[in-house]
Parts: sequence; structure tokens; C-alpha cells
Amino acid sequence: MKIYVGNLSYQTTEDDIRKAFESHGAVSSVAIITDKFSGESKGFGFVEMDNKDEAMAAMAAVNGTEMNGRNLNVSEARPKTENRDRGGSGGGRGGYRKNW
Repeated sequence: MKIYVGNLSYQTTEDDIRKAFESHGAVSSVAIITDKFSGESKGFGFVEMDNKDEAMAAMAAVNGTEMNGRNLNVSEARPKTENRDRGGSGGGRGGYRKNW
């Protein structure tokens, strides 16, 4: 089961997150999402646990707890949607006006 972990401090490491979740069951992976240009944390990440019961218990136990000065937001991860509408060109007249 994939778990979303949000409101992470920029000082939080993957090892910090692993320790918080491992006390509730086996953790198969931990990933903090980083900005592709700066390499800095985006303030959220994901934990994967194979056992759903352990994952549910971990989510309930870790949600709202404090880590490095921030209260964590923990929930079941939702699949990324492929066709997100990002708004296109932003409207307007395309940068110029025809005067015919």
C-alpha cells in the first residue's frame, strides 16, 4: 500500500520517515519528492508497506504527529492522473491583435 506523507520539514530525511513507520510494520520503500532543478525537498513523500493492515495502523498512528517541528499529514496515496488540465496558454488574444 502506498502512503502519502505531507507537511515535511526540509530537514526531514527518508531515514526519519522510515523509523516512524517501521514501528508499525515492515516498510518496503520511502521516497521524499525533490525539485528536479534545485534538489530540495518539496515537503512531501511516499512510504510503501506491503501489509495493508500494518499500513492502515501506521497511517492512523503517524498522522498528526510532530517530526522536525512539523505536524505530518498522512493518508493513502491517490494515483497520479495522466490527463491533468494545466490551463493551456492562459487565455487572451495570443499576444497580438489583427486589425483588418
